[in-house]
Amino acid sequence: MQKSGVHRLKNHFNDSFYIGAALNLGQVTGKELGADSLLNLHFSSISPENGLKWGPVHPKEGEYNFEFGDAYVALGEKIGSFTIGHTLVWHQQTPAWVFQNGEGQFLNQADLIKRMEDHISTVVGRYKGKIDGWDVVNEAFEDDGTWRKTHWYTITGSEFIKAAFRKANEADPDVALYYNDYNVWKPEKRKAILDLATELRAEGIRIDGIGMQGHYRLNSPSLDQIEQAILDIHAAGFEVHVTELDVDVLPRPSDSDGADLNINYAESDEWNPYKNGLPAEVEKQLIDRYVSIFQLFRKHQDKITRVTFWGLHDGRSWLNNWPVRGRTNYALLFDREMKLKPGFLEAIAN
Repeated sequence: MQKSGVHRLKNHFNDSFYIGAALNLGQVTGKELGADSLLNLHFSSISPENGLKWGPVHPKEGEYNFEFGDAYVALGEKIGSFTIGHTLVWHQQTPAWVFQNGEGQFLNQADLIKRMEDHISTVVGRYKGKIDGWDVVNEAFEDDGTWRKTHWYTITGSEFIKAAFRKANEADPDVALYYNDYNVWKPEKRKAILDLATELRAEGIRIDGIGMQGHYRLNSPSLDQIEQAILDIHAAGFEVHVTELDVDVLPRPSDSDGADLNINYAESDEWNPYKNGLPAEVEKQLIDRYVSIFQLFRKHQDKITRVTFWGLHDGRSWLNNWPVRGRTNYALLFDREMKLKPGFLEAIAN
């Protein structure tokens, strides 16, 4: 791991935006060897990968598990990071009991919203003043801009989103509040998100920013598509947060974009071509892609608050298991030895 200050990733963007990484339990508790040094050297913001999602933090009615959350915010305070909470309301990793009564029947709108509000009050309230920004609602729209037909939506319509933002603001009036989604570079989806965010504001409901997940591939989306999303979010009056950034270098069985966890394929050698290392020419394509993306981000540094990688290093990237399980992927800037891949900082400094 590089020790010289000149090689620290965050130093190159101190005057531009926060540089973040998503962390798991082993990393926040210090059990993963070397993770703390990597984090301290290179990152100015942290996000929780899974530990503050509903399932891990609130697995049963009346039962909360704050082991991860307490260690996570303590780490954030220790290193002085811009600390993100992720995520309060999502259709994935939410236990079935959340939507049901004791007889297994679906709740009505009022009871589900009350259950959601209690969850938000408890979690946001516990970390009031310790978390700087919350992803309040995650992935409520399909790519074509229609509502995702989750239990949240089918039971409450869009009311769950309005209630979630109201309650998060009530629990911590000083924390920043975000809506987060993938494929925001697709115009139909982006329009739906911005229409919603604008409607919330018109009704006096606070929403500060839009998280545009950066689950990209080597050749898509185009820089123009990413740039238009930045411009549109900013023009609508919201902070731009680039969240969950990674670049998938592996082929996929389908042309699926984004991060829909319902799309998953069994382990297969056919779709795992680089088990023994990334070929030099592919690594060059990866670095070139990252350089071009960050040049675009720096061009719009007046609009972007934060850029967060979805993982600390390749060994912990979720793309080792999605959309094909058990693969060896190389999606981040730090490799499995926690070393910064060569060429990126040199190019970005010029």
